[in-house]
Amino acid sequence: MAHSPEQEFSVLPALHLPGLTEHQALIVEFTWLTMAVIIVALIGAIITLKKVPGGFQNIVELLTSFIENYIVDIIGKKGLSYFPLVMTAFTFILTANYIGLIPGFLSPTASLNTTAAWALVVFVFYQYLGVSQKGLKYFKHFLGPVPAMAPFMVFIEIIGEFARPFSLSVRLFANIFCGEVIIKLLFGIFAIGLPVIWMFWDSLITIPLQAFIFSLLTMVYVGGAITTEEQH
Repeated sequence: MAHSPEQEFSVLPALHLPGLTEHQALIVEFTWLTMAVIIVALIGAIITLKKVPGGFQNIVELLTSFIENYIVDIIGKKGLSYFPLVMTAFTFILTANYIGLIPGFLSPTASLNTTAAWALVVFVFYQYLGVSQKGLKYFKHFLGPVPAMAPFMVFIEIIGEFARPFSLSVRLFANIFCGEVIIKLLFGIFAIGLPVIWMFWDSLITIPLQAFIFSLLTMVYVGGAITTEEQH
């Protein structure tokens, strides 16, 4: 039986999941693996928790403080209520991005299905926050800043609003997918050297940057939904 390119590059066998192609099934499997890695890492951090932090605990605390400070800067202290969503998105995307660097592993974020799912979660969440906290006044921003231009601005604002999840998902997907393709192409030409350099660049710059950008835009969108015009 012939194997697809996805199966040849994967250390995991493709499960036969109803309604999914082999590649989609592999993405689901590596999504489960990503979640398992995060859960095990957090359990390990909790078990080894010390009053004087060191090692992995230090990294977790620094990362947590970094995200908290950004939330406070963008939304204010009330934004800390939404820290779980922002931190979960950042942790998952960061871990999923790094998994793709391991030979035989596929990054879940190299699939548009994964990035679109995350973008939709963010989109629905901040729309819900806006409506629940402002009521019908939330939809006022769709009319634009000038009442006389409202009939024209409403269509532009709606298109701009729905462009947000599109840009969130495509930006993350394109960067991670292209990175994986470039690494595979380089390995097909050079055994060592350039592939390692590119992987180092990805691990140091592209991967953490894309996770941060997604989380940062999540903060911005949430902040825009819950703040008043004066605060904004």
